Amino acid sequence: MSVLLPTAPEHFPDETLSFALAGPAGKLECEAKPSDAEHRRHAVAVICHPLSTDGGSMHNKVVTMIERSLRESGVDTVIFNFRSVGASEGPFDNGIGESDDLAAVVAWARRARPGATLWLAGFSFGSYVTLRNAARLDAGALISIAPPAAGRGWDFSDLELPSCPWLVVMGDADEIVEPQAVYDWIDGLPEDRRPHLVRMEDTSHFFHRRLMDLRGAIKNAVKDWPPRPDAA
Repeated sequence: MSVLLPTAPEHFPDETLSFALAGPAGKLECEAKPSDAEHRRHAVAVICHPLSTDGGSMHNKVVTMIERSLRESGVDTVIFNFRSVGASEGPFDNGIGESDDLAAVVAWARRARPGATLWLAGFSFGSYVTLRNAARLDAGALISIAPPAAGRGWDFSDLELPSCPWLVVMGDADEIVEPQAVYDWIDGLPEDRRPHLVRMEDTSHFFHRRLMDLRGAIKNAVKDWPPRPDAA
C-alpha cells in the first residue's frame, strides 16, 4: 500500500512535516523538523539511516536519537528513507544510488534554508554514505556513528576526507562493526584530518541502554561547532 505524502515544501517547515521529494530513482520519503532549542543555529543537518537490506530506516532508534540531539543543540534536521525503504522508490544500490539520494535531499535542504551551514550525520551504513559525500557536498560538520570501516564490505580506503569538524562515536562492544578496526583506521588517517573520537565502554552496535549516553556525547561534541547560535 503506497503512502500518500505531500510534496516537498518550498521553505523549511515551522513544525514537523513528512513529505515526498523527487529523487533520482523516484520519490524519497522525508521528514523535516525545526530545532526546538532556545537558540536556533543557522544550520541544517541531514541524517542517514543504517543498511537498507538489514531493515534500516529513518525511524531507527539511533537515527532518531541523533536527530533529537541535534535539534536540542539548535540545528534543524531532515531524516529520509533511502531508495527501497518505506515509501521511497528505487532499488538498493550499494551506497552509490544512495549517495545520489543524499545529494537530492541536501539540495532541497539548501533551498529550504538558504545560506544555512550543512551538517551531515549517519549511523552505520549511513555514516559510510555521508562520509563518502561530505567533501563533495561541502559539509560544514560531520557526525559518524559506528562507521563500518571494516568487515561490512564498504571501502573506506580511498574516501575523500572532510576538513570540517568531525565526530566519530564507537561502542567498544560493537558486535557488527569491529571496534579495533575502526580505531586502527582512524589512527592511520593524516593527523590533521582525524575526527574527534568518543569510545563508549560496554556499548553495542545499536546502543542498547546507552542511547542517552549517545545523546550526551553528541551534544557535548557539537556545542562549540560553528555556526554559533543566533541571539534571540
